[in-house]
Amino acid sequence: MNSICGILKLLKLKISLLIAACIVPGFLLFCFGSSSDSVKIEMNTNKGVMVVCLYPETPLHKQNFMKLVNDKFYDGVLFHRVIKDFMAQAGDPNSKNEQFSGSLGQSSEGETIPAEIIPKYHHKKGALSAARKGDQVNPLKASSGSQFYLVQGKKYSLAQLKTMEDRLNSQRQGEAIKRFIQQPENSFYLNQIRRCQQNNLRDSLNLLIEQIKPLATKELKEFKFSEQAKIDYSTIGGTPHLDGGYTVFGQVIKGLNVIDSICFSPTLSGDLPKESIKIISMKLIK
Repeated sequence: MNSICGILKLLKLKISLLIAACIVPGFLLFCFGSSSDSVKIEMNTNKGVMVVCLYPETPLHKQNFMKLVNDKFYDGVLFHRVIKDFMAQAGDPNSKNEQFSGSLGQSSEGETIPAEIIPKYHHKKGALSAARKGDQVNPLKASSGSQFYLVQGKKYSLAQLKTMEDRLNSQRQGEAIKRFIQQPENSFYLNQIRRCQQNNLRDSLNLLIEQIKPLATKELKEFKFSEQAKIDYSTIGGTPHLDGGYTVFGQVIKGLNVIDSICFSPTLSGDLPKESIKIISMKLIK
């Protein structure tokens, strides 16, 4: 009996080690993997030092960030928007001007960058992502020329992630239907919808939407979190609701605790830190 118990304990230990071995590479895989094209940046702040890896699969963002780093643009830039359990945002050139009295977060350096949204790069804790203007004025999700955010986020259960998937898919279906009825060749459906709304015909409106849905969404792929994303969001945390909407172009591989220090800082209205949180310097490292 004792020998059987010992064998079971050994098996449990091996399983635990195997799980751990699977989770850890998911956190560091894309910077310490086989790619020799990844670039590392040291970000020195008054809250501590972080090392960030830039992904080769997002070349436009990588080259733009490297140029700004080499030009010393980020030296002296503030984290102007900080939200606990969410993210810390920086990159507004006006934040370097101590005399600036306007609202930070409205300006960027350089031109916008076309979106490079890669599904395997998700918003796990430590993700380096490009900030951007909203979909209403930026339907192609082009990134800011210099503003970025570092993800802190929080942990989510698998049930919460499933609910989030359903919500995102419902939202995407609604957007697809809206685009469909706005097309000139589909004006018939738009007129029918308006008639139902004007006459408060809710049941007819619902039936009409169900009729339109398969036509509007026939090329729309269902959104699902990858298995690695589920592991990351349930173990180290992140901001899963941002997936598919913003370009993730790097990952903090050293100094995650610095993100916590930044995001736990007290803030004023507009999520501006009470005490300045500054990027002292950035540089490329080997």
